[in-house]
Amino acid sequence: MSPAHLRARLPAPNLLVWLVFGVLAILCLILRDDEKWLVKYPKDWMLPIEAGLEFLMDWFTANFKPFFRLISDVLEWPMRGLQALLQASPWPVTIAIVAIIAYAAQGWRLAAFCIASLFYMMIVGYWDESMSTLALVGMSVPLSLMIGFVMGLLGFQFRWARRVIEPTLDVMQTVPTFAYLIPILILFGIGPVVGMVASAVYASPPMVRNLMLGLQRVPDNVIESGQMSGCSAFQLLFMVRIPAATHTIMIGVNQTIMAALAMVIIAAIIGGFADIGWEVLSTMRKAQTGQSLLAGLVIVLIAMMMDRISRGFAERTGEIHVRRSGNYIARHPWLSSMATAVVAGTLLSWAAPVFSAYPEAWIIYPAEDLNQAVSWFTRNFFDTTDAIKTYTLYFFMLPMKAGLERIARPGSWGFEMTTMASVIYWVILVAIGGLAARLGGWRSVVAVALLGILFYYGASGTPWPVFVVAVTLIALQVGGWKVALFAFLGMAFMLLSGAWPRAMLSFYLTATSVIICFVAGGALGIWAAQNDRVSAVLRPINDTLQTMPLFVFLIPVVMVFLVGDFSALLAIIMYAIVPAIRYTEHGIRQVDPVAIEAARMMGCTERQILWKVRLPLAIPEIMVGLNQVVMFALAMLVIAALVGTKGLGQWVYDSLTNARFGQGVIAGGSMALMAMIADRIIQSWAASKKRDLGLST
Repeated sequence: MSPAHLRARLPAPNLLVWLVFGVLAILCLILRDDEKWLVKYPKDWMLPIEAGLEFLMDWFTANFKPFFRLISDVLEWPMRGLQALLQASPWPVTIAIVAIIAYAAQGWRLAAFCIASLFYMMIVGYWDESMSTLALVGMSVPLSLMIGFVMGLLGFQFRWARRVIEPTLDVMQTVPTFAYLIPILILFGIGPVVGMVASAVYASPPMVRNLMLGLQRVPDNVIESGQMSGCSAFQLLFMVRIPAATHTIMIGVNQTIMAALAMVIIAAIIGGFADIGWEVLSTMRKAQTGQSLLAGLVIVLIAMMMDRISRGFAERTGEIHVRRSGNYIARHPWLSSMATAVVAGTLLSWAAPVFSAYPEAWIIYPAEDLNQAVSWFTRNFFDTTDAIKTYTLYFFMLPMKAGLERIARPGSWGFEMTTMASVIYWVILVAIGGLAARLGGWRSVVAVALLGILFYYGASGTPWPVFVVAVTLIALQVGGWKVALFAFLGMAFMLLSGAWPRAMLSFYLTATSVIICFVAGGALGIWAAQNDRVSAVLRPINDTLQTMPLFVFLIPVVMVFLVGDFSALLAIIMYAIVPAIRYTEHGIRQVDPVAIEAARMMGCTERQILWKVRLPLAIPEIMVGLNQVVMFALAMLVIAALVGTKGLGQWVYDSLTNARFGQGVIAGGSMALMAMIADRIIQSWAASKKRDLGLST
């Protein structure tokens, strides 16, 4: 046989590597009961990372704590002043100013929505708490924009700065929100400044990225025009580039505002400011569902108002022209209208006390009615909700967590996992693998085998060498040796720091929610891409879900299903399903019409066009959606710690409660590493698919 024929009959190098991995995996699974270290990483092999971090933080605190406390005192004065101003201002003045700003952004419909939202806050008695939240946002957003503007300019002007800033932004956007509070709490102390500083740091990355992107995308002819006009480098930046990039920058402002608002709500855990976030948290802890619903709706309305106003200004960039002639009122109509509103509202408040402070007798607070409605629902639909919860837990979540071998019992699954049952399971898995080989090749067999091992042994029972090698191989074959090295080092950090068991619990909950989001969201995205009416219905729902702060998702699920992993799963799904829907619909709708027309001319049915043309060509966009689903799920995971989940999220929350900096860095860093590993693998896979499909060079 010739060497060419021999090479053709040998397995592909990638397949050969997986065959070697299969032998290693089988060996580890056989020895796992005798060699306990294969499942539980020995403590003797760990490094004192937490102690080292605590030592560094203690040294830093001892030397620089007075400086940060001085900054805290300086920042608290204007924030307290803004809070007092908003709470003391007559409510007609506040409503009128917000309505005028909303009208300038998007017209009368948004103005009407803002007026109705503010009236709701006043009628239910949450006006002061809402103004406190607006004061926090009003201080943190300018700080975020300032930090983002400086970092964005540095990243644009200097390549060395961009090389430092971009990975820093990756870390900042993947570290859990609670982890931000730990060092800031230690340095600044308990109080509202913690929330403001944490919000300013957390919310700055969108501004940085959009500023750099906007400045990079300024057309060359615009820059050349500025140079020909004799502009200096300073004038070219501030009088040409930045005005030309205003639209992209305003999108960054919108995202910064939403991130700051989300962080302010989370920072309510620190307390001390009597804002609406603290109201939601305290009522949730007391299981007061009616009260938490009313307060949660305030958060949603604030988020929707700020999102739509900032988005409206971003979309209208370039349409608003300042008049250079006429009197002051003609040149500045919106400022004049707001000044008039302030004068008229102040006079009204002097004339009638009702316009100064909303009377308590007029407050409508239907919390008890809502509590009774919730009680009625839980009593009458308990069997249904309990069945949904039980079946999902026993037949999907618990096997992913602890493994079918430990979960299968006669009372739940109807059988015991005996030797014969195990043999039957593996025979079925081999049959599924054979079918996958016929449909999708050896890579599909690898996917089936990995999922089969995970379902049988669970995330907590799978030997860590099997998991580490599997993820490293996937990263190597998808993204190359750099991605593989990053994945390996990230998992090594989790092992050496002692975070591995909790990381696997977080992985199980994240993987479970991502699978459901990807399947359900993908199906909805396909439906929306095929039906404009469905798309029109889903669009406002998606907008609302992406606008709502993370806290709010916990309220309805805890109200119906109480605390636990299932409630956390539902909250994660509600938040993370949106990218799967949007990117799937967008990818399918953006498929080249020429390819679709060619398929029709070949006699393909609409079903064949969908499965053979649209979906394959939309895979890169769909994978970007999967990437975002993973990011959203991990972001929600730390919030889900509030409803009793275990894992890294709970570890972060515990570190915040006990002010343990080292533990918080390890837990938050582990979650960030999980997000970054998934991000790099999925992005590399999407890029390779684009190259295979000829969609990119």
